[in-house]
Amino acid sequence: MLDRVEKIEAEASTAIGAATGTGELEQLRVRYLGRKAELTAILRGISELPEDERGPVGGAANRARKRLEQQIERRAAELDASELESRLAEDLVDVTLPGTPPRPAGHPHLITRTTRQIEDTMAGLGYRVTEGPEIEHDYYNFTALNHPPGHPARMLQDTFYVQSHPDVLLRTHTSPVQVRAMEAQSPPIFVIVPGKVYRRDSDATHSPMFHQVEGLAIAEGITLADLQGTLEQMLRAIFGPGREARMRPHFFPFTEPSVEFDVSCFQCEGTGELAGGERCNLCKGIGWIEVGGAGMVDPNVLGFVESSGYDPERVQGFAFGMGVERIAMLRHGVPDLRRFFDNDVRMLEQFS
Repeated sequence: MLDRVEKIEAEASTAIGAATGTGELEQLRVRYLGRKAELTAILRGISELPEDERGPVGGAANRARKRLEQQIERRAAELDASELESRLAEDLVDVTLPGTPPRPAGHPHLITRTTRQIEDTMAGLGYRVTEGPEIEHDYYNFTALNHPPGHPARMLQDTFYVQSHPDVLLRTHTSPVQVRAMEAQSPPIFVIVPGKVYRRDSDATHSPMFHQVEGLAIAEGITLADLQGTLEQMLRAIFGPGREARMRPHFFPFTEPSVEFDVSCFQCEGTGELAGGERCNLCKGIGWIEVGGAGMVDPNVLGFVESSGYDPERVQGFAFGMGVERIAMLRHGVPDLRRFFDNDVRMLEQFS
């Protein structure tokens, strides 16, 4: 019986060493160490052997079984590594790569791109980009900008107030940063202020949250003519060379005199008519497109920051503001402001 145990071990060891795959190795394990294997039967039949053979045969069979189990374990590790290397070499699909076709890289949102273009244009004219808080105090949003106590903009139907703090609100324009900037820097000052603003409006051309860009220039000897030249340079950079700026009288609490400014229509070249003689649908046949508001800074506003060096008798300047969404809508023909915030990829991918 001892000879048979040795023969089984030798046969199994040779077969295990020659196995070429994990599947074949598993079959050999079942064949030589499984429940119906001959070596297993020998161990089960130890009690039937003569008493003097039980110890030697049982010990030899157990040692043979352990040696074969260890050999199978080592060979399985070798075959696993070999098969893995083979799969990696032959597999044509790299699961770490993007899918097919790969998704294109993202790009800045159209509002961001428009804002940066305005910032770059004004930076080229010597303006510094500055920002301020979106949650603002009534003082900076209204009082320091010459809004009287009963001004309609202060009312709840126009402005979002913080319920627990009646003097705190979501800013309705970026103009409060003008006052903050002047408090932090004595004249001369030339700043451009981009940012989000909030009002109680919601339709195709208004949103409760939208973006504005505000400009401020304060120094000695600045006139309305400087404002005209600045607006023309900015509008030409945005809408193309040859554009003209037109100013019309208006009213804003924080500027005096106040104007609204227009740009000559870039679709009909300011004629009001298209090539076929039809009325221009962009400017409605007027030849001009309204862009924003501006004016000379009211002396009362400078009075709130006079301690910072803004003596109304010595310095003066202008301010202007416009909606970024409106600029983007005009430049790219977007008919509805709400499309900017719908996150519709079909719309956003048009401006990559």
